Amino acid sequence: MADQTHFEQSRAVIVGGTSGVGLATAIQLAAAGSRRIALVGRNAERGEAARQAVLAQAQAADIHFLSADVGDVGAAQRVVAEVKDRFGGIDILVNSTSTAYVPELFFRLAPESLASPITELVMAPVNMARAVIPIMREQHYGVIINIASDAAKVPTPGETIVGAAMAAIVMFSRTLALEGKRDGIRVHALTPSLIAGTPTAARATESGFSAKLFERAAAQADFGVATPEDVAALIVFLAGPGAARMTGQVISVNGGISVA
Repeated sequence: MADQTHFEQSRAVIVGGTSGVGLATAIQLAAAGSRRIALVGRNAERGEAARQAVLAQAQAADIHFLSADVGDVGAAQRVVAEVKDRFGGIDILVNSTSTAYVPELFFRLAPESLASPITELVMAPVNMARAVIPIMREQHYGVIINIASDAAKVPTPGETIVGAAMAAIVMFSRTLALEGKRDGIRVHALTPSLIAGTPTAARATESGFSAKLFERAAAQADFGVATPEDVAALIVFLAGPGAARMTGQVISVNGGISVA
């Protein structure tokens, strides 16, 4: 387990922290000793439920929920400013956002639907990183972890649009890692495939082409389909002192679906 003292001193922001990987990460950070965690999401009711779930791991912690759509640059700046005022700084930023996009062959997509998944997936981590970078530069310390997907690495029928968006997140993360290293800022991207028990997986496996695609993918996961807890465990490691000399990494957690 990561050093407890480190996490007791850390201040974390988790975008998409009300469900799936984001919530699992908050719970594991709290279990590792973190006592200042801000959860960001759009739904206030789900946000309060998530806050209580994290508090169950650390009752004395300051777990704060902020309702915002950080795909909007102003909302991202407001969230970061509020968290800085409350916690005094930000050491860890996790961007775990999703969209309602479901894989489908490109020729079947309506032309007017093409832009929104890219904007929704890419701009949230970009906006949040831009808002938090000045704080981390001043501290000369920070960790940013962006969740993309294996669609960034492995060309897959039905994932033309989401693959483009995920590839953008990956290259953004790697380049930001180079820019940030002299200021003590580490940046990584994680690229899971199917993650069991998440709203995204439920949509993707419901019916049609997407369901067939992910049924085949799950069959290739010889080590088991990843869970939110699997991905969260890696995030906690990368945010901790055990990964202090790592930056710019793009890591898959996919049970063996691919090895790219």
